[in-house]
Amino acid sequence: MPAQKRVPLEDLMVAMDVVDTLRHREIMVDRELSADERREKLIEKLREIYASQGIEVTDEILNEGVRALEEERFVFTPTPNTFTTWLATLYVKRDKWLKPLVTFFSISIVAGAFYYMTFIRPIQMEKANLPIEIQKTYIDLVNNSTDMKATQIANILNDEAKNALENDDMTVAKEKLEALKTLLKNLKQSYTVRIVQGAGKRSGIWRVPPRSSYGKNYYIIVEAVNAQGENVHVQIRNEENDEIAYVKEWGIRVDEETFNRVAQDKADDGIIQDRVVGVKKPGYILPLYTVSTTGASITKW
Repeated sequence: MPAQKRVPLEDLMVAMDVVDTLRHREIMVDRELSADERREKLIEKLREIYASQGIEVTDEILNEGVRALEEERFVFTPTPNTFTTWLATLYVKRDKWLKPLVTFFSISIVAGAFYYMTFIRPIQMEKANLPIEIQKTYIDLVNNSTDMKATQIANILNDEAKNALENDDMTVAKEKLEALKTLLKNLKQSYTVRIVQGAGKRSGIWRVPPRSSYGKNYYIIVEAVNAQGENVHVQIRNEENDEIAYVKEWGIRVDEETFNRVAQDKADDGIIQDRVVGVKKPGYILPLYTVSTTGASITKW
């Protein structure tokens, strides 16, 4: 196979200039000449053009330029717009879009992880742990109860909590769990119930019932004291408005005879001699009172 002839760079540049000149003049030539006369006339015109510019160009280079034009050498043919060329262009221009894209995805991942760990994951954990916590509290409650009424209440609350879980009602399930915990806390409490006394302290009051215009309800004011002699908060339902509150002092309804006896005891010397009126033992909901009482109470007076 014969070796390809190497063209000097200067001649190549002149040939390219010839082609460029031909492109700019080709329309005029096409209108004047037939196909047979094309080459000769083109070369003749090229000589005139370059001569007018004071440039000496050999016939060999002029012929080479004409051939290059005919063979469409030095012509840039754009690559067709295909998916492959689109990918190639995207890769070439990656410096413009890759860094912002990486930054966007990095921020999105961090924000998504933060949202998941802050909001979604705690809810998932709570939902998974709620049935376990309900069951554990219920078992602990039953094991600590020696009060049939407390056990019955625990059974009802546990059933309501399970139904709420089956219906995917987390709000009600959590409410029932809190009720179970409150009941358990009450069962574990132990304290002595004694009549309040001291400067500025009222040891008893009477009230006209809210739904009655006659008659009186008598109450002695009491407090809960633990084994260390400290006042403790206990859960009391107010019979006048049916509200439940945690209080250190409350009034228990007694008959008129008991009320008068306590009032007389305090009137003697300002001191109530027999202050203890009940004991709350672990495992029971309510104290066992040593005075005649209906068990009804008030928390405000």
